[in-house]
Amino acid sequence: MQKWIETTGRTEEDAVAAALRQLGMDRDDVSVEIIDRAKSGFLGLGGSPAKVRVTYEAPDEPAPVEQPAPETEQAAPVEEPAAEAEGPQAAPEAAEQAPEAAEPAAGEDPKAEKIRAFLTGLLAQMEVKAEPVIALTEEGNYQVELVGSGLGAVIGRRGETLDAIQQLTSYAVNRGASKRVRIHVDAEHYRAKREESLRRLAEKVAGKVVKYRRSVTLEAMNAYERHVIHTALQDYPDVTTYSTGTEPNRRTVVAYAPGEHR
Repeated sequence: MQKWIETTGRTEEDAVAAALRQLGMDRDDVSVEIIDRAKSGFLGLGGSPAKVRVTYEAPDEPAPVEQPAPETEQAAPVEEPAAEAEGPQAAPEAAEQAPEAAEPAAGEDPKAEKIRAFLTGLLAQMEVKAEPVIALTEEGNYQVELVGSGLGAVIGRRGETLDAIQQLTSYAVNRGASKRVRIHVDAEHYRAKREESLRRLAEKVAGKVVKYRRSVTLEAMNAYERHVIHTALQDYPDVTTYSTGTEPNRRTVVAYAPGEHR
């Protein structure tokens, strides 16, 4: 049976967290509709809290006559490695996953040495005990795996710190170069795990969209993560996807489209 509760909080996330605590459920078990967004007011006065409606399934009760489903839902965050420190947001417009690494980059390779020198210095400044393992792919790209301890701080919330490190490394290595090279930085195989989580999320949301015949708006993602969602659902029956909004809050919409991909 579909049931719902309404909760408030200082922010939308606080309101959702309050509902999850009250229900004793995980974020993947519910759907969220934002009723009122938080308003800060002027100089801290006249503000109002965020209000959300959280819909959940109560299997032990009789099935309802209606099928209430939110028209807009913030998608459940997928499981990822714990990250204590949040780094600067970075949303590079990369639209593909780093290819499989082939042969290790030669020690005398000036690009590889430049990557190693930059990352070693950056990790030392971050007080992270890790070192870069660099490999050169068949396509001529550099695959860097950070190996060590305390890598949650390197990954950051939803990979934001890792994205920033990758962006900074690319800038430092390619600055002033006549030919740019692509550099992919990873830690604890986070990117492969994140991609798999995004695919599972996409299929779960698409199932809801077809079942309730309602479009669902996912949480804000960077360009690469949105690309994973689009690719995962490009052949899913009765579903289409598109992006809306502006960076860094651009979101993917999974829309009900009868007859699509049939």
